[in-house]
Amino acid sequence: MNADAHNASTPKHWAVIGGGVLGMTLALRLTQQGHKVTLLESRANLGGLADAWKIGDVTWDRHYHVTLMSDLHAREVLRELDLEDQMQWVETKTGFFTDGQLHSMSNTLEFLKFPPLRMIDKVRLGGTIFYAARVKNWKRLENISVGDWLTKLSGRRTFEKMWLPLLRCKLGECWRETSAAFIWATIARMYAARRTGLKKEMFGYCRGGYAQILDRFTKKLQQLGVEIHCDAAVKSVRTAFDGRQTVHFADHDRVFDRVVSTLPTPVMSRICPELNATEKQLFDGVRYHGIVCMSVLLSKSLSPYYVTNITDPGYPFTAVIEMTSLVDKAELDGNALVYLPRYVAPNDELFERTDAEIEHEFLSGLQRMHPTLSLADVKAVRISRVRHVFALPTLGYSDRLPPTVTSVSGLYSLNSSHIVNGTLNVNETIKLANDFVVSLPRLQDAASACASVKTTIASSRMTNDQVPMTSIR
Repeated sequence: MNADAHNASTPKHWAVIGGGVLGMTLALRLTQQGHKVTLLESRANLGGLADAWKIGDVTWDRHYHVTLMSDLHAREVLRELDLEDQMQWVETKTGFFTDGQLHSMSNTLEFLKFPPLRMIDKVRLGGTIFYAARVKNWKRLENISVGDWLTKLSGRRTFEKMWLPLLRCKLGECWRETSAAFIWATIARMYAARRTGLKKEMFGYCRGGYAQILDRFTKKLQQLGVEIHCDAAVKSVRTAFDGRQTVHFADHDRVFDRVVSTLPTPVMSRICPELNATEKQLFDGVRYHGIVCMSVLLSKSLSPYYVTNITDPGYPFTAVIEMTSLVDKAELDGNALVYLPRYVAPNDELFERTDAEIEHEFLSGLQRMHPTLSLADVKAVRISRVRHVFALPTLGYSDRLPPTVTSVSGLYSLNSSHIVNGTLNVNETIKLANDFVVSLPRLQDAASACASVKTTIASSRMTNDQVPMTSIR
């Protein structure tokens, strides 16, 4: 066994920065490989985007999540947590709010009856979805704009009537710079969850929601010996005198053999000053979208649809997610739970607005869609703001991917920006962690090669006074 391979297999003390599902899965897999792990989270609790909170008198997920039957990586973790028997699988329905009317589009017959589109439009739309679900070469789609690709396949009318409003809802005007790989990944995941063509979707949730999943996950990590620290905001990461990595906090420092950061790329760039100029350019060059999401606890349901896509302009949220069309209302004390998300750029003015302003605007929009809804039906409201949620898959994105192995010895980066042929969801996040740990020997070789190159460059810059006389020709 060579030195690099031996070094990769030797147990290390790892710091995992970021206690979301990605960080928790990394901690789990690294520990299972025999490493010692310390998990660091800046917030008061683990979970990240998948955490739970209290709204009114009930506790449920802060953002909307579902598990698909095709989400094999997520389901494997649930099995490891002994939660597989707690999964509930439900057939869901999809609605569209178009031309001021709510339409169901949950099966083939409803799709064929969908009023806003002509029959030829429907045929081309269905053909687009069918074709996209079977495309294998996602890399080629990275160099085609999503607008051009969808217009070519579905036609201009279908693009402007259906696809464009949906793209704007998810991406804003950034859709113009987004590649076709984005919509391909979205269609591929959703299509894999359907039983037959466009007919049925089976979505799953765990009893107790992510509050139970995260509680069980935390206990498993603790049982395996993972050291967990919340309220532990990392200020910077620098190389220690012995070549290991020093993690600096507000009031103390700690040294680790290896550090892997799951923080968004702009934050990674800021807290790691030893990254070289090229790396910083790559980390800073990733364009993120954030989310402002309002949870609304209601005394009654709004519709039978899990998701209502909105194609009409003028609404302050991107869709209506009625969680209790999937989740048993008994989980929420008999109430209905609705999410109203809006995806925006990290610097959008919406982040600066007060809760009262957002609540008024969003509830007013919801009442326009559902005129029978009264404010008396609203039992509680909470608003979540996250500036860095997912990296925009711009044209040629994978060619500008930030490195996982940095030029700083022992420092790694892994976050949602490294999902290049999928969409951001729990399953893809877990897969990212699994692949990283499986690839560690290869990554260690890459890190060693990088260190060797740095040493060679440093040697080539030595002055004549520093070069041994036997080297002078």
